[in-house]
Amino acid sequence: MGFVTKKMHAYLDYPVAVALIVLPFVLELGDSNPLALQLSVITGIAAFILTVLTDHQFGIYRIVSYKGHLIVDALVGAVFVIAPFAFSFEGLDAYFYWINGAAVLAVVSLHKPEMAIHS
Repeated sequence: MGFVTKKMHAYLDYPVAVALIVLPFVLELGDSNPLALQLSVITGIAAFILTVLTDHQFGIYRIVSYKGHLIVDALVGAVFVIAPFAFSFEGLDAYFYWINGAAVLAVVSLHKPEMAIHS
């Protein structure tokens, strides 16, 4: 039974995107592989754009369905969990991706389905 609502998710989207852009520099990621820094920054920029385009309360253009947004989030979570293995990230580089990937997958899996409104 999910409890993360569309509204809650919308509140998280922009701060998470900014964190994915800023935190790799603050944490000085990239010791084990420069891609550890680059992947997060690129994903953060893409997440920001996705949020701008998502059909929820903070979306500006609202051309991507919320369901589509959740699918992209799930894919990102999976990529983040796999990335340390695929790209030989070690130490903080690996933990950053495993923790973020697990968090994204948890939010997506705890999503509360919206009730259909019939007129």
